[in-house]
Formats: sequence, C-alpha cells, structure tokens
Amino acid sequence: MKLRKAIIGSTLFLLAVPALAQTRPATTAEAAKSDAPTRVAVINIQTAIASTDEGKQAAQELQTRFTPRQSEIDTMSKQLQGLQQRMQDGQNTLSDQEKERLGRQYQQLSRQVQRKQQELQDDFQDARTDTVDTIGQKMMRVIDRYANENGFSVVLDTSSQTSPVLFATNSVDITKSIITLYNQSFPVKAAAAAPKPKPKP
Repeated sequence: MKLRKAIIGSTLFLLAVPALAQTRPATTAEAAKSDAPTRVAVINIQTAIASTDEGKQAAQELQTRFTPRQSEIDTMSKQLQGLQQRMQDGQNTLSDQEKERLGRQYQQLSRQVQRKQQELQDDFQDARTDTVDTIGQKMMRVIDRYANENGFSVVLDTSSQTSPVLFATNSVDITKSIITLYNQSFPVKAAAAAPKPKPKP
C-alpha cells in the first residue's frame, strides 16, 4: 500500500511506543504516569507536506517540468479556436470541399489536444504522488519523534475528509511545529544556478 493512502487517507495516528514487558512492580511515579490522561494532538498533513521547504521546492520543480507541455497544449487549443472561427465565418462563402477539409483538420487536432491533456494530467498526478509519498515517509518519522518527545499518544489528521475532529484548539495543533522540525531534519539543497553565458569576444 502506498504510504500516501496511510498519511492523507487516514484520520488517526497511534504513535505510542509499545510498553516493555514489566519484570518488576511499577513505582508510584510510573503508576501515576499510566493513569495520566491521554495527550492528543492534531495536524493537517496536506498543509504540512506542502509547506515544508522540500515540498515548496518540489512544487516549483514540477511546475518547471510540466509547463512546456502545458504551453504546447495551449498553443494547439488556440489553433482549434482559429479553425472553428474560420468555419463559422465561412459558412456562406467556403466551398463544401473546403468546409469538409477544415472539419477533418479540426477533429484531428481536437483528438490530439484531448490525448495530450490526458497524458499531461496522468503524468503530473503520478509525479505529484511520488513527491507526496517521499516527503510523507520522512514526515511520519518526524511526527513519531515529536509525539514521543512531547508525550502525545494520539495524533489526528484534520486534512482527511473523514476526520473525526470537529474542534481543536491551537494549543494541540502541531502542524507548524512539525514543519519546522521537518525543515531542520531534512534541509533542502539550493537549486543550482544556471550558468551565465560567456561574453562574446
């Protein structure tokens, strides 16, 4: 199962560390700790992933990667509009042969646009899913560490459509803290600058 489903699709993270088998009677302090109320935190996983430095960098890289293909589709769409306009304007002036030729050209170009648009959407979604999976796997380790260090036994994901969280105070929302800890744990490398063109002699 892809981790994305576990992260974004789930509503409950049980991050309690399993208790070690006790070989001696619990002390008074340990007994009091076990009777303490369960600490619960909430996090918006989708916001957290998108707001990390790595998430922002990945989003920019995806845009750079897929923009040329979208521009090509936009150009073809304008060509379609031009053909449609020519057929409309020439309803009473174009010959039947020319109308038929333009119609075939329009249908062929329209199919190409639809195919390229679908391929672009599929490729973009696959790339975005891979990015979410990569960041999500590392973020789970960050959440686990933060929860254990701060005594949280349950962390709820408020970004899920099926989240049971109806209300939560800001004091139990750990989204910003997780983003900060993630950026510290997984700093991004600055994008390499494009080489400057050499001056002409």
